[in-house]
Amino acid sequence: MSGSDAGQSAAQPVRPALLVNIDVPDLARAEAFYCAALDLRPGRRLGGGAIELLGADAPVYLLLQPPGGVAAAGHRRDYGRHWTPVHLDFVVADLEAAVARAEAAGAVREGATRSAAWGRIAQLADPFGHGLCLIAFSDRGYDAIALEDPAR
Repeated sequence: MSGSDAGQSAAQPVRPALLVNIDVPDLARAEAFYCAALDLRPGRRLGGGAIELLGADAPVYLLLQPPGGVAAAGHRRDYGRHWTPVHLDFVVADLEAAVARAEAAGAVREGATRSAAWGRIAQLADPFGHGLCLIAFSDRGYDAIALEDPAR
């Protein structure tokens, strides 16, 4: 069995790996923000246009992309605050401390902390217009709202 086949059998499908890519206009500023705000640490530098950050459940890649370049579907890249249905949620143990650390690093708070049966959430924007949330789960987390599977 070759090294690339190690740990895989033909009967088991290979799960896709998750990684996070974040387009930014300034790599040094983005690295400083994400390391200070979320306690991530630099991994590899990939040429002059990308930095790998480690310390989350998936690697985070900061990708240097100039404003005004083509983003997708003919849209131009704009780093003003923007909404997207796909965003990052970072689970933290101490929500207040995490919010304070993120704000000190340059995040902007968007509204009051909200509470739910599963925990508490704070919405923020990074210095590049990307939304992100900090979540502190309750003891039960999402189990507090999980529906019982009728197939069980």
